[in-house]
Amino acid sequence: MASHSFKRSATLVVAGALAAGAFATTAAPASADPINIPGVGTFDIPGVSIPTLPVIPGVTDTGSLAPLAQAAPAAPISTIGEQAVRAAESKLGSPYVYGAAGPDAFDCSGLIQWAYKQAGLNIPRTSYDQAAAGVAVAQSDLRVGDVISFYGGSHSGIYAGNGNVIHASTAGQPVKVAPVSSMPYDGARRF
Repeated sequence: MASHSFKRSATLVVAGALAAGAFATTAAPASADPINIPGVGTFDIPGVSIPTLPVIPGVTDTGSLAPLAQAAPAAPISTIGEQAVRAAESKLGSPYVYGAAGPDAFDCSGLIQWAYKQAGLNIPRTSYDQAAAGVAVAQSDLRVGDVISFYGGSHSGIYAGNGNVIHASTAGQPVKVAPVSSMPYDGARRF
């Protein structure tokens, strides 16, 4: 009885090893040759025929698993504001030109309008109109992409995070990053 129990257990071990992909090429023929299951042991199973198995990608002929390629984690979906900031960042160093709205030169509100357009959203053209549109946001609740008004609404920039704003400041100065605290803060809007 014990012999029969061992045969059944060994058969289950071999079947489990087959299911787990322990064999990559052919297993032992139907003769009484022992079957070696890497990491488990060698078994004699008379009268058990093990068919030829197909090669399984990622399994080597020694039975060890090769590292399987893992899919990269999905990139988080960015907000329209984050997309607008990436567009504005791509224009760092571009010249300031009064009344320009890109793609090669900008004034303050032209940069903001152009950046949001690249993100798929049309917003007002002038800094005063931008300061009146969207939803008001407290300075303590700023998020990347919020439009910040300075100097009573006559200047605008886009919040880039970490206390910084991207803006086209004035003639002779390119589009640049500056601390929000470097200008008189007037308010912020979220689109």
